[in-house]
Amino acid sequence: MTTHGGFEPVFCTVVPPHVLDRLARHDDPALSRPARRTLVRDSELRSRRRVTTEFGLWAGPTAKAPSDRPLRSVHDAGHGTDLPGTKVRGEGDDPGQDASVNRAYSGLGATFDLFLKAYGRHSIDGDGLPLDATVHYDEDYNNAFWNGEQMVFGDGDGEIFVDFTQSVDVIGHELAHGVTQYTANLTYYGQPGALNESMSDVFGSLIKQYSLGQTAAEADWLVGAGILAPGVSGSALRSMKAPGTAYDDDVLGKDPQPATMDDYVRTGRDNGGVHINSGIPNHAFYLAATALGGFAWEKAGRIWYDVLTGGELSERALFTDFAGLTVKAARERFGDGGDEFQAVSKAWEQVGVRIL
Repeated sequence: MTTHGGFEPVFCTVVPPHVLDRLARHDDPALSRPARRTLVRDSELRSRRRVTTEFGLWAGPTAKAPSDRPLRSVHDAGHGTDLPGTKVRGEGDDPGQDASVNRAYSGLGATFDLFLKAYGRHSIDGDGLPLDATVHYDEDYNNAFWNGEQMVFGDGDGEIFVDFTQSVDVIGHELAHGVTQYTANLTYYGQPGALNESMSDVFGSLIKQYSLGQTAAEADWLVGAGILAPGVSGSALRSMKAPGTAYDDDVLGKDPQPATMDDYVRTGRDNGGVHINSGIPNHAFYLAATALGGFAWEKAGRIWYDVLTGGELSERALFTDFAGLTVKAARERFGDGGDEFQAVSKAWEQVGVRIL
């Protein structure tokens, strides 16, 4: 049994470094300058989070929300970098004129609703953690992130990326990093890091499906649909249905995600390819969810949630470890010979992950 009492928060962004690296090398300053600025900012924030964690400066949450409803606050950074910025909307306040503020507020609520109503979880930490977000962060900032304490959204450069509050699954993705932080606390490197990213894609997608009332068959299974600028040849940042097909653009290049272990990418960049190889467990979830049909959060999502929060998932778990636990969870929750057990087992087989 692994204990996860440390809750070591990490800095997690939705746009992978390899995407920004490519943009930063572009000849057109309108594309390269915002990417370089974003990479520098992300590096500073990542270093700050590491120091805060290492020296015990992260105090953790101090307030609690009512157990059955969220406690949201949205702030405006005014294109600066001081967090959280000026508070512009609190829980229960009427919508204002700033669409980014309203979308962030709604996305926080959609995330809270999925975890409470589908899994009985009270906010990100399971104990009523207030949900805070900041919009309009920095100038031409091409990312959104969870910093261990809150959500932060850039407005994009308008050339490649647009306002990051445009996708509810991006909001859900980043907040789900918080759920992982407070549960399995998966190490953010290599396969455990790819599992960390995959858990966020899975629950980000489920949050979107839940808010839209979509079945697994009706869902688009895209992560980040809506944040690419109109001129980009692509539909999203990632596709769980068909990893490697989310974009194919002259500027961004081609989506590098593999769908199976045959194409697993070995790299020292991006924390050992956490945003790339996450395509493999992402695809396994898609296969299991669509095989089972209906609402994906009810069966496949329930199994994944059971593993994430069950206490047996090691911080350094590999794909095989996670796969084995999902099969075990399917058996324990739905029975040994049921459709759920068969669907989960077959999904991992299809992506080439052995179940030990």
